[in-house]
Amino acid sequence: MTETAPRPTLEAVAERAGVSRATVSRVVNGGDGVREPLVERVRRAVEELGYVPNQAARSLVTRRHDAIAVVVAEPETRVFADPFFALQLRGISKELTAHDNQLVLLLTEGRDDHARVGRYLAGGHVDGALVFSLHLDDPLPGLIQRAGVPTVFGGRPGWSDGSRDVVFVDSDNRGGARDAVRHLVNLGRTRVAHITGALDQTSAVDRLEGFRDIMGDAGPQLVVEGDFTPGGGERAMRELLERCPDVDAVFAANDLMASGALRVLRERGRRVPDDVAVIGFDDMLPVTEQTDPPLTTIRQDIEEMGRLMARLLLGTAGAASSVVLRTTLVRRASA
Repeated sequence: MTETAPRPTLEAVAERAGVSRATVSRVVNGGDGVREPLVERVRRAVEELGYVPNQAARSLVTRRHDAIAVVVAEPETRVFADPFFALQLRGISKELTAHDNQLVLLLTEGRDDHARVGRYLAGGHVDGALVFSLHLDDPLPGLIQRAGVPTVFGGRPGWSDGSRDVVFVDSDNRGGARDAVRHLVNLGRTRVAHITGALDQTSAVDRLEGFRDIMGDAGPQLVVEGDFTPGGGERAMRELLERCPDVDAVFAANDLMASGALRVLRERGRRVPDDVAVIGFDDMLPVTEQTDPPLTTIRQDIEEMGRLMARLLLGTAGAASSVVLRTTLVRRASA
């Protein structure tokens, strides 16, 4: 076996810098009251020796862990298959890394996982939590509140009724949906249908409301619930064609469901956009540029949402207050 060299200690740094151990500790832990020349000597000694602070000891001094929990209220099979989560996690990771914080990913498969996440957050392992993809009956908000950790939510929580202090980052889901449907109507489409997301999530509810804002007289047969997956889009599109064979436009509540709808339309011999125009929501390039034809969609800046969530939690975006980001229509060949 190869023997590893002993880790440099605070005492070794203090000796190299010619200062006391207490001075080194204050500099390493970000404390005040040390003159700049001494700070530079300590930093030089740290670099020369390759000193790495002991995180456990440092946490006792600073009461910080430099770690943020990212809680996704979805099973791992969904998280690792859906590019939406990859984009949001990338934005979060970039911002946390820039501020020397670690990302601790926590996923929930069921009720047992909820309890596990609650215990972990209450155990004082992290400085805060970023939580997204909540469902309306999700116990996580209550568990997080009891844990007492600072939290920023991704997406408008369904219980944001003023009874709790809630900070969240979301896109203008309702306004984006209105833009999507208005675009279809302006194309001359008269039988416009909607494939919703899972209606136990506020993003799906808001997009449905945006559809209704424009198509208030649309019958219930023109609305089919999906689940934000390609398979859900396929199932919903088949049901729509059975209910309304004369449908001439479809607004799907996300790009993945729109891609599933396009596959079914192609199987049934429906030309897009000639026979049926299709529009999605998200503008996830791994999806929109690979569909046939390329997908017209509503763009939300998913990566920026993740970055902004992290900034709000870390306090680098000013006073913590909820933010709703604008969406934009991106025209391609499908509508």
